[in-house]
Amino acid sequence: MVENQSNNYVEQARVSVFGAGNAGLTAAFHFTQHGAQVALYGSKGFDDQIHAISVEGGIKSLSEYGNAKLHFSGFEHIDLVTTNVQQAVEYSDVLVLPVPSFAQGPLFRELLPFLTSGQIIVLMPGNYGSLELTKIKNSEGYGSLDITFVDAISIPWATRITGNAEIAIFGMKSFLPVAALPASRTEECITKLQAIFPLQLIALDNVIAAGLENINFGGHPLMTTLNIGLLENFPGKFNYYTDCCSPATAKASNKLDEERLAVGNGLGLTLKSELQAMNELYNMTAKSVYELNKTSETHGSVNSAPDSSNNRYITEDAPYLLVPCAELAKLLNVDVPIVNSVLHLTSAFNDVDYFTNGRTLEKMGLSNMSVPEIIAKIS
Repeated sequence: MVENQSNNYVEQARVSVFGAGNAGLTAAFHFTQHGAQVALYGSKGFDDQIHAISVEGGIKSLSEYGNAKLHFSGFEHIDLVTTNVQQAVEYSDVLVLPVPSFAQGPLFRELLPFLTSGQIIVLMPGNYGSLELTKIKNSEGYGSLDITFVDAISIPWATRITGNAEIAIFGMKSFLPVAALPASRTEECITKLQAIFPLQLIALDNVIAAGLENINFGGHPLMTTLNIGLLENFPGKFNYYTDCCSPATAKASNKLDEERLAVGNGLGLTLKSELQAMNELYNMTAKSVYELNKTSETHGSVNSAPDSSNNRYITEDAPYLLVPCAELAKLLNVDVPIVNSVLHLTSAFNDVDYFTNGRTLEKMGLSNMSVPEIIAKIS
């Protein structure tokens, strides 16, 4: 809730959520439960849950699923559920896109004709999306449109759709690090967004820091790659975090994390290690990445795992997390052999060249720029 200072009464915050997948439904439910009025938009072809919510009258969050006791249960009526993108854009000046990185561009192009200056677009996860969408905005004739992007390191929840208009929230981070583009607007955006989000928002230095701080960096593409044979041959048999993390895979993840930290250091950023970040985000005190994966109640309750190399743990996190890191490393002359190895292997898995098809410096509008020029551009 936000207070209208001029009229001295409490005005309900409004937010538009774009995307009707796991995170979109959860955002619509939890933002509503937190006190906001919410519009939920689903693109045609991805609108089954939109129709289900219309029939059910709202979204149900389960109190238990399997043997797990769940968080934030209840039923919430969603103020506006629609497949009309203009209606959803005009509903609020805060637009949240909790969609995979590969959907950001197509969805943003749907929104673009209806956007107005002063709106805030929150990307969850960000994965450098603010940079690519800014380039799209400018190249498609909307250069004068003054919107602010906010990149979050990830979505706040561990969550799944379990049925029509039904979700299971297994846990939520203690806080969510974010950064605006430009970085000079981060604190202003946090002040506005905090009325909507059900957890504390923490400022990062800039959107590149937000991309490098995504905790999926070490846990998803590498660990999936190292376990891909068993995951494909025995689908549905594993809990990803407890079964796919071993002492050896944890050591490899630590080496990968060292490469990420080295890139951040080259950019003048002080990043948290994966272990420190995970401990803080989930209120844990694990002594190692191995212990963290084995003992996290939030992740242990999500009893699922990828069953092919076409899972988003590879198709999103390799091209949209590892490729930007590899590109920045090349610019900095920092060696990242494990990052590059995972990209070579995942490219071979899926018969695609992630080095060229991923989120490159050129796609982010940062090609032919020095490090000081890049930092100045995003500050």
